[in-house]
Amino acid sequence: MPHAIVTTSERPDLAPVTARWRWEAFAQGQGRTFAEVAAAEAAGPGPMPRTCVLLADGEPVGMASLAAHDLDPRPDLTPWLAGVFVAPHARGRGHAARLVAAVEAQAASLGIPTMWLYTRSAEALYARIGWRTVESFAYRGKAYALMRRDLPSRSRLDQLDRAKGC
Repeated sequence: MPHAIVTTSERPDLAPVTARWRWEAFAQGQGRTFAEVAAAEAAGPGPMPRTCVLLADGEPVGMASLAAHDLDPRPDLTPWLAGVFVAPHARGRGHAARLVAAVEAQAASLGIPTMWLYTRSAEALYARIGWRTVESFAYRGKAYALMRRDLPSRSRLDQLDRAKGC
């Protein structure tokens, strides 16, 4: 099954799909309307928010975003890996890790040194792919893990690219 990762800025036709996923998986019942989520998903050019969409055989099966803010009680932390979602029929195939790597690469290309995420249920997944838990906390009556990932510097990425060419 051929895979490709594109952004919604490259493929704005995918924004309604990602808006629906974001609404159903993360925003429904949290005080935001679907229209608000859809408007944010269709945001214009710029480094953030940036949503990567994984296509399998040309069909969208998952998404992950680079966002300036994602956790209201922590406005001091930025940017965030946010909205990691894989459609139920496509889970268990490594798609989440592919999407996270794509967002990390986008962030590294922007010179971002550190990213953040919070999760209630996927701490082990993120730990396996290099994220580390820095805090456990309660939010809206539920327990979460706050995690961080230090990204390679632009100069380190350039060194790795040169080494691959050897």
